[in-house]
Amino acid sequence: MTADALGPDRPPTAKRDRVRRHLLNVIEKAGPGTGLASERDLAQELGVSRPTVRAAIDELTRTGLLVRQRGRGTFTSPHKVTQELAGSAAGLGVPPAEGTWTSEVVAFTTAPASPPRAARLEIAPGAPVLRVTRVRYVDDEPIAIERLDLPAELVPGLAPADMEAGNFYRLLRERFGITVAEAEQTMEPAVTNPEQAELLDVPVYAPILQVERVTRDSGGRIVELTRSVYRGDRYRITSKLRFDADSG
Repeated sequence: MTADALGPDRPPTAKRDRVRRHLLNVIEKAGPGTGLASERDLAQELGVSRPTVRAAIDELTRTGLLVRQRGRGTFTSPHKVTQELAGSAAGLGVPPAEGTWTSEVVAFTTAPASPPRAARLEIAPGAPVLRVTRVRYVDDEPIAIERLDLPAELVPGLAPADMEAGNFYRLLRERFGITVAEAEQTMEPAVTNPEQAELLDVPVYAPILQVERVTRDSGGRIVELTRSVYRGDRYRITSKLRFDADSG
């Protein structure tokens, strides 16, 4: 049965809602990363037009419940990498999240600090700053992009390979005698620009979590300014709350 056969008394929104309910039921029953039937097969099964199916899929893709993969089709959202929000120094460095984390350095440059960057790092304008951009992978899938600004004089001899393996804060402590002590971190939602979308293998304007962190050592010096973006469809943060008797 085609969409037209349903008659004028069935508005397009009602048809799309019916397709949406069907897809939500499929998502609930299927495991992460399960492929959907083709738009053509879904349209035939549900008795609606392909544009109606496409509109419902587009809606669920925007919310992160479905993922389109070029040349492969549409899939239920993969399992999300979960990280518990840590409030102590133990939570710094490589995110204590599930999966195997690896890194690939895509930029590694040193340049004089502009006045705004110098102010953020609390160093003199013109002092050399090392900027490292790396893509973080979980089980070989891109999950995040990190851009680190480091006062170059603190990390002489640091090489790209040093940023692709191991714990960076452990490296600071063991090679450079720098012990990180505290960090101030902010988080906000955003969407990918074209460069981020290419590195993360997602569409432009895909949802991301944007994180900025300023890290200080035990002497109060800023040793790192990091701006990171995490894929909204594959990453989530959880936290534990504790209440006393007077809460609420």
